[in-house]
Amino acid sequence: MRFFEQQHRARAQTRKLLLLFALSVLLLVLAINAALALTWRLVTPGFSSYPAYFFTVNTVMTLVFVLGGWWLETSSLEGGGEKLARRAGAREAWPSSRFDEQKLCNIAAELAIAASMRTPQVMVLEREASINAFAAGWDQEDSVIAVTRGALDGLSRDELQGLVAHELSHIREGDTRLNMRLAGMVFGLEMIFNLGAGMCERGDDDRRSALALPGLAIMAAGFLGWVAGRALKAAVSRQREFLADARAVQFTRSREGLGGVLRKVAGGRGAGATRGFHPAVQHMLLVGQQAGAHWLDSHPPLAERIRRIYGRAMPALSPEPLSGQDELAPTRPGAML
Repeated sequence: MRFFEQQHRARAQTRKLLLLFALSVLLLVLAINAALALTWRLVTPGFSSYPAYFFTVNTVMTLVFVLGGWWLETSSLEGGGEKLARRAGAREAWPSSRFDEQKLCNIAAELAIAASMRTPQVMVLEREASINAFAAGWDQEDSVIAVTRGALDGLSRDELQGLVAHELSHIREGDTRLNMRLAGMVFGLEMIFNLGAGMCERGDDDRRSALALPGLAIMAAGFLGWVAGRALKAAVSRQREFLADARAVQFTRSREGLGGVLRKVAGGRGAGATRGFHPAVQHMLLVGQQAGAHWLDSHPPLAERIRRIYGRAMPALSPEPLSGQDELAPTRPGAML
């Protein structure tokens, strides 16, 4: 795997998508102004001109709703990665009493040193039998890596290294913060749609008010903006997954680690098993829902991720329980930078 080339490509695609996201917000503002201007012409007898500051007020109110929705959504995540992980059902790791969790904490510390970053808090999703994980937090200071029980039971040490390296990349590259901000912006775009829908609702007398016509225009523009925002957010997320895969190979100097994880998931320990996770973390998971490629999916298809890691298609692996010998295997000297 040419991981530096893959990283460069993923970063370049991310920049293009973020510019498109900003452009979609600008187009939303223009669409709402155009829709309200047309509505004003239709409902104003003998139209001659627009009121003073008509377009300025429309623009400001649209941005207030978009940015206000962003603020409401992101402020609900205050408290850092640990708070979000606990909402998802994770608990802190117990390295002093459980050997597999001690191994996980050691791997996280080793790879953090290799990546020249602070060791994140390690947590465990005890009730999740699938192979999965996620990273959360606004920055390295409050970052958390949560790993499922299925990953601890079904992965070798090298594979756990690949999994943890992938999540460390998300933290190092600021992906957790980026995802939270994009989710907030999409929520803000949804609020525009909800504003228009509210203006179209019937009153107590079962009749719509005079606001229904501009409300319909706002609802239509808001819906298009929301769909575009969701699609672009999903596209950014897919590129960040490719970037984290490439960074994981760079950190561990092994494609068999993360590659083995994804092949075991493809073999039946994770693909399609994400519905049990809290909705707030589903887009942060190592492996998302795998129901076929879709333009609103937050994760690329497993087969494509595996092909990029190995440079060719690879068969799935059966996630058999690990032997005690594998549990005690030391870290390979070449596993870190």
